[in-house]
Amino acid sequence: MGGRHRTEETDGEHDPYVPRRRRGSRPPSRGRVLAPLAGAVAVAVLCGVAAYVVVNKGRGCDGAPIGLSVVASPDIEPAVAKVAQKFGQSGRTAGGKCVTASVKAVQSATVANAMSGSGPTSGKVDPDLWVPDSSLWLTRSGLAGSGLKASGSAARSPVVLTASKTGAEKLQAAFSPASWTGLLNAANAANPDGLARKVRVLALDPAQNSAGLGALLAGSAVLKAGGGGEELLVGVLRQLSESTVSSPDSLFATLTKAAARIPVGVASEQSVWAFNTTSHPSNPAVALYPEEGTISLDYPIVITAKDAAVREAAEAFQTELTSAAGRQIVQDHGFRTPQGKAGGALSPENGVKADKPAELALPDGAAVAKLTQAWHQIKLGTRILALIDVSGTMGEPADSTGVSRMRAIGNVAVEGLKLFPDKSEVGTWIFSDNLRGQGVDWKEIVPLGPLAQRIDGVTRRDRIAQEMRNVQAIPTGNTGLNDSLWAAYRKMTDEYQADKVNTIILFTDGVGNDDPNGGLSNKEILAKLKSAYDPKRPVGILIISFNTEKGVDRAQMSAIAKATGGAAYFPQTVLEIREIFLKGIARRLCAPSCGSAQR
Repeated sequence: MGGRHRTEETDGEHDPYVPRRRRGSRPPSRGRVLAPLAGAVAVAVLCGVAAYVVVNKGRGCDGAPIGLSVVASPDIEPAVAKVAQKFGQSGRTAGGKCVTASVKAVQSATVANAMSGSGPTSGKVDPDLWVPDSSLWLTRSGLAGSGLKASGSAARSPVVLTASKTGAEKLQAAFSPASWTGLLNAANAANPDGLARKVRVLALDPAQNSAGLGALLAGSAVLKAGGGGEELLVGVLRQLSESTVSSPDSLFATLTKAAARIPVGVASEQSVWAFNTTSHPSNPAVALYPEEGTISLDYPIVITAKDAAVREAAEAFQTELTSAAGRQIVQDHGFRTPQGKAGGALSPENGVKADKPAELALPDGAAVAKLTQAWHQIKLGTRILALIDVSGTMGEPADSTGVSRMRAIGNVAVEGLKLFPDKSEVGTWIFSDNLRGQGVDWKEIVPLGPLAQRIDGVTRRDRIAQEMRNVQAIPTGNTGLNDSLWAAYRKMTDEYQADKVNTIILFTDGVGNDDPNGGLSNKEILAKLKSAYDPKRPVGILIISFNTEKGVDRAQMSAIAKATGGAAYFPQTVLEIREIFLKGIARRLCAPSCGSAQR
């Protein structure tokens, strides 16, 4: 049998677990047994009470606790939440009350928009402490101007180029070392036959993602330092506007797919680490560090609480987050310290490097605002009516190559079409004189509409290209320019679309208005355009005029452009067309207040 219950001692049997009393010794009385026991219990109770008092005296948990609302960028939220858990167990107090911290992941753009009223949100967001992914949100949303500022930094993560491991190996010959210069060349819409033939650049929307904006700022700074012009930047922005992805998850999913052109994206270093360590892909992502240096996301700590006790609680949480233990938690989640020091998580096995990359200075607020506005303008849709001169003089040579002005214009139009995405709305008219009966000098060839839309079985893009290759000058045709231009202007203003850049592109040889039927004089067309132009509903006129030598003709063309905030260009060779088209697109960066231009 097993050991016996102590109640069996009353039966007079020996209990082997109790020592025998020595012979001749006096048995203790019941009172002498209970007295030490009672004393031990009393001491234990007193010690327990003392421990309770000491612990709770430190916690100061009088009344309801203060609930601290913390909102963090989704990438750093897991680390902040882990710090908050430790913080809640630490016994921190504020205003004599205990503090509990709840952490919620919200996109930084959503919080910035909600707090500033500057854009769309998914609901009310009113944190006591905010950790966005970048202080750029304070600058671009105007929050910095309202007095809101960072009181510290939770982490750092450089913006890097990224490709799949397989893609990076294929890029060694064409894209090594990695650089912003190489990325800009690959993304330049005006150079489709260069690096773009091998590399497809993917971009995170800079309006929604700080890594995307950081990449544009870094690329722009490198471009400016290298003496690059605005046209190249516009070409890059135009191309990137058509290759944005909605999120880092979409970016990495695209990077790992097999494609004819190697996909190269832009992301934060931490997102590369997170993709590799959470998804464990068979073809992991690799961070490529630009040789010129880069801009880093700085994860500012922004205390927004107004109540004194809540603000004290937020400051206590910031202390916890920036403590040595807090820093370690953040590093373990793939981030660097604010000074750029890497933890053990940043290793080649995870697709990243521990070495601190060179830093590019973060641009000032004015530069950020300018580039943000440029992106917004480039993203606007395009609506273009091309007005093409087919009068007799267009059959004459355009330059020393002997190609006719008409053929040069056709080539120009086909070349220019490559710069516009499928959603762009484009239409074409030709003009000479009496094309649709007496006194009607213009004729619609392809109606306005999206380039991707099909007309009689072919896309509008292909239809326009076909018409431009076949267009012929009318040997005996006169130039009813003014009447045709005014008809086109009325159409575009009557059908104005606010979400697009509305433009007339006039292709001519600049010999002026020559209309035997009379029509509008040069003076009258200028007066009408000045009267009709509305800067709140701008329709600009861009003029590409070959071989315009006469000063009087150039002056008239420039005056027409100036009346609508447009520009007049006078190329002497066909090779100038790409630059001219990009200059035309670049003008949307300043629309509707660009002023006139003559090139």
